[in-house]
Amino acid sequence: MSNVTPLVIAVLLAELVPAAAFGFASERVAPAIARWPSAVRVALPALLVAPYVVIAATQHMFRWQWFALYAALPVVIAWLLSRAAVADPEQRGNWRDALIFIALGLAVDLRWFDVAWPSGLRGLNNLLLVDAGLYGFLAIRRLDGTGFDFHPHWSDWKTGLRELVYFAPAVLALGLALGFLHPHANVPALGKAALTWAGIFVFVAVPEELFFRAWVQNLLERRVGRRAALLIASVLFGLSHFNKRSPTFNWRYVLLATIAGIFYGRAWRENRRVPASTITHTCVDWLWSWWF
Repeated sequence: MSNVTPLVIAVLLAELVPAAAFGFASERVAPAIARWPSAVRVALPALLVAPYVVIAATQHMFRWQWFALYAALPVVIAWLLSRAAVADPEQRGNWRDALIFIALGLAVDLRWFDVAWPSGLRGLNNLLLVDAGLYGFLAIRRLDGTGFDFHPHWSDWKTGLRELVYFAPAVLALGLALGFLHPHANVPALGKAALTWAGIFVFVAVPEELFFRAWVQNLLERRVGRRAALLIASVLFGLSHFNKRSPTFNWRYVLLATIAGIFYGRAWRENRRVPASTITHTCVDWLWSWWF
């Protein structure tokens, strides 16, 4: 994320508060929200419009249509998931879940909302959508088994790095054979390398692992079983990369991302923990950014 100013940092920290609350105290936050009146619970996420208002107003980009979208979309998500919780108490997946997945996935992948934000600040949009999804699925839907828990566990590193070691030889051989990977020497400074790793972790890996593993793969397992859920979620993850690094369908990227998704999914389902798959995902993207 570029164009970093003290105001942008303040907005970023504000957007990280809901994610941190669910990541470190979901067992207290979600039940507390459940005790509020239904209308309050559904209307509350309209406050997520605030980051857009602050950034757009200070950058002279404020538009009422974007304000309306960012105020309404989190409320619609919360309302749909409140209905899904009633219609599907067994949490086997409901058409409302699928509708939200499609809307959020396409919005991010096709960059529908990017024009609402200044250049370099697209990450704030993605975090806003992450907050809306977290509130809806964890506080309203009360979806279990997501593994969105960031209390430190050594097992997350053990699992995440193990899957990285399993994944690397296969993807290197295939990527080089397809002409997709192009090795080059690049030894970053320690500080820059650490910041890059942290940036990938927060802005790329956590949102994608939350979406494809904690939500999609999690719900699919209840419908089609562990193996099929892993495969379907991985294919969907691969397809989400169809327009990366190419103006046309990038089948090489889709294939390699699908294979990566299998290992990320394996890391998540080991102990059903998002941090484990996020570590694998972050390390893959981090190594790729420096040497491929």
